[in-house]
Amino acid sequence: MSKEQQNTQETVEPIQDAVENLAETEACEPSAAEESAADLLQKLEESRAEVDALKKELAELQPRAQAEIQNIRRRAEQDVEKAHKFGLEKFANELLPVVDSLERAIEASQGDDEAMKAIREGVEMTLSMFLGSMEKFNVEQLNPEGQPFNPEHHQAMSMVPAEGVEPNTVVTVIQKGYLLNGRLMRPAMVMVAKG
Repeated sequence: MSKEQQNTQETVEPIQDAVENLAETEACEPSAAEESAADLLQKLEESRAEVDALKKELAELQPRAQAEIQNIRRRAEQDVEKAHKFGLEKFANELLPVVDSLERAIEASQGDDEAMKAIREGVEMTLSMFLGSMEKFNVEQLNPEGQPFNPEHHQAMSMVPAEGVEPNTVVTVIQKGYLLNGRLMRPAMVMVAKG
């Protein structure tokens, strides 16, 4: 072999080795890439299946969640309404003994004395204004004398014999009862006719 051929061969051999290595690498890489792509496709399909399952679950849960939200909203509105209606209950309960005292003052001032009449008239006017103010806030007085006994609004203190009165009729009111927006604040204490 001539020197020139030898130099050419020395130059060509590394290039051939490089080309063979490159061919081997290229031959390997597509299969690895194919495996990687197959794995990615499989993961993508699994993810799609998961997303579909989650969408289905969401579609099933959404009406229930909306119903629950509506229930919570309705309960909150009812609570606010009750707070508006019955927010005065404690305050009104504190005023009831004042009304009772004014009524007792009227009863105690029964007499023909002119000074007593003036006092009684003043107390009656005060009581009337007081009850009028309470009515503006839906506080209703229960004075069931002569009415049938109602266990929801009346508290029977005793049963007494009464002539000419139907059984279970309220004969005497010991203490008047009160309602706030139709809800009982205090029952009327009554005496009921025996049957």
